Amino acid sequence: MYKLLLILLMSMLWLGAHAAQADQERAVRMLFEAKHAVNRAAHAAAQQLDEEELAEGRFDVDEERAEAAAREYLQENLRLDEQGRPVQGSRLKAAVIIEAWKVIGQEQSFPYIYRDSRFGYEVTLDRPGVVLIARIEHPRLFSVMEPIVWHVKGAAQLVLPG
Repeated sequence: MYKLLLILLMSMLWLGAHAAQADQERAVRMLFEAKHAVNRAAHAAAQQLDEEELAEGRFDVDEERAEAAAREYLQENLRLDEQGRPVQGSRLKAAVIIEAWKVIGQEQSFPYIYRDSRFGYEVTLDRPGVVLIARIEHPRLFSVMEPIVWHVKGAAQLVLPG
């Protein structure tokens, strides 16, 4: 009888460990997906040329179009609605919040060093570009565990022709 109880206890322990490992793998996969989405959004935003500046022969980022492009890429890649909330089919359960957004334009001197002590982030840009930091919350498999919260960081600079 005690062997049967031992087998049941060990089976429960093994299943719990297996479920915890599966939860960890889901979280890592979501982190990679989120990082790729933020990088794509930052890159798309950095490529939005200011047409008035371009007419004058200067390359600069159009702030309004850059923000729209970044939001669109985040929506498409993470399956979000216009307010950043997950839609059906998304792996996320909470809204994605843009914690930091900065367009670095020609008014800055380059190389430009962006620093954000809140997130321990620093990046150097050699040309106009954007910095994007998004707060992404990943739900855990077990509801008794707190969700994982990441501040996913991305930066990109304008790719010049030639």
